[in-house]
Amino acid sequence: MVPVSLTIDAASPDEVNALADLAAQTFPLACPPHMPADAVAGFIAEKLSAEAFAQYLDDPDCDVVTARSESRLAGYALAFHQVPPPEIAGLIGPERAAYLSKLYVRPGSIGSGIGYALLERVRERAQQRGAARMWLGTNQKNTRSQAFYDRTGFERVGTRQFLVGGRLEDDFVYALKL
Repeated sequence: MVPVSLTIDAASPDEVNALADLAAQTFPLACPPHMPADAVAGFIAEKLSAEAFAQYLDDPDCDVVTARSESRLAGYALAFHQVPPPEIAGLIGPERAAYLSKLYVRPGSIGSGIGYALLERVRERAQQRGAARMWLGTNQKNTRSQAFYDRTGFERVGTRQFLVGGRLEDDFVYALKL
């Protein structure tokens, strides 16, 4: 059930520190148990810092969406609108697509419907931008994430490798026709 006081909106520049804090809490939860802590920390420092979120907000081909419950940041989603890289284009087609890079919910709010609400907003934005598909990668050991995407209509279309803190990890690639 979605919290009654839930607000889904585009992130603002004054939220970059809160986004980075939430990302540092949530990203490790999606990592497989074998991933070294220094690889996770390296990825967070490079891709999920306040500076990184400021760059995402400045990128016209990127959407950062936040979920607030009772004025507290409860989750976020990060999507890029671009032509997919060749290895992904071979799985979903070469048209401009939405790449759902991140979708995370604060641990105490998992299962509350916030993830669905974030996904719906990102899906709406992708359609407004003319995307025919949305795609994502999730670690092959992250069964909770896989179950969420299965329930929301995504289909597993292949695999890819994803660099996390200097380590290549194996992901499943999911796609959704919009």
